[in-house]
Amino acid sequence: RMLFIERHQLQQQGDALRIYYGQLQLEQSTLAQPHRIETIARDKLNMIIPTPNDIILIRD
Repeated sequence: RMLFIERHQLQQQGDALRIYYGQLQLEQSTLAQPHRIETIARDKLNMIIPTPNDIILIRD
């Protein structure tokens, strides 16, 4: 009987973890969208895309 209860609890925990993992995957895909990253970089960090004249190529 105790093993049955433990098994049931572990199944419930596994179900909850699978749901949480799915939520994390959705959040990660939302946060990693290039447009969102570019907007945050521009608006919050005051970053800009460099012009070709601003780029310096350093060779080894």
